[in-house]
Amino acid sequence: MVTPHWSSYVDTVHITISSGQCPHCYPEPVTAAEEAPRSRRRPRGDVRAGLVAAGVELARAGGPDAVVLREATRIVGVVPNAAYRHFADRDELLAEVCTAAMLELADRMAAGIARVRGKRGNPAAAQRRLGAIGTAYLEFARAEPGLFATAFAVPRQHEYAARDTTDRTPLGLLRGALDELVEAGVLDPQRREGIEYPIWSLVHGTAVLTGRGPLRDTSDAELRRIEARTLAFIAAGLA
Repeated sequence: MVTPHWSSYVDTVHITISSGQCPHCYPEPVTAAEEAPRSRRRPRGDVRAGLVAAGVELARAGGPDAVVLREATRIVGVVPNAAYRHFADRDELLAEVCTAAMLELADRMAAGIARVRGKRGNPAAAQRRLGAIGTAYLEFARAEPGLFATAFAVPRQHEYAARDTTDRTPLGLLRGALDELVEAGVLDPQRREGIEYPIWSLVHGTAVLTGRGPLRDTSDAELRRIEARTLAFIAAGLA
C-alpha cells in the first residue's frame, strides 16, 4: 500500500491549526444528511489524504497525543463519522501520521546528504555524509519536536516502517552511508553487520535526552558541544 500524498493539504491545514479558520470547514455544525451530498462530490482519496495531512499538522503542533479523529475531520470539513470510511479507528490514522513524520525526518536527512560534495567512495566525503545524517537527525528533533516524537509513536498493532520507501527511511539512509564507508575503505567490512543499530541508538538517545529528557534545559552552546561529541565519538569508533 502506497502512503497517500497529502502535500496539497498542508498549507490549508497549517492555517487552520494556527488561526482556527479553514476555507473548507463548515461555519456551523451540520447533520449527516446535510453533509451527504457534499461528501459524495469529494473524492475518497482526497478525504483520506486530507485527514492524514490534518493529522500531520496536529502532530507537528502537539505530538502524537494531539492526533484525534474528530479534530482531523473538523479541519478537513467533514462530519466525524466520515473518518471511519477511511480509518478503522484513531490508531490507524495515527499509524499513517507516524509514517508521514518518519518520511519527513528522512527527507531532512537526505537533504543533508545531498549538500555534501564529493564522489561516492571518497573516504572524506563518505565520512562527511555520515556526519550530515547525524546532524540532520538532531536538528530535526530540535526543530520539530512534535513530529519527531510522533515518528516513533506507532501503535503496537501497526507496522513500524514507512511502507514502499525503505531506501528513504532514516534507517535506510544510515545503512547506505555505512555501506559507502565500507566501499571507501573507512569501515572494516567485518564490522559492518548490524552496526547501524548502536549508531542510531547513540544519536537518538542524544536527541531524546536533550529534547525532553534530563538535559532539556541545557544551554544552546552546551547542546551543540554534546551533539558534536556524540558524532565525533561515532566517527572515531568507525575508523
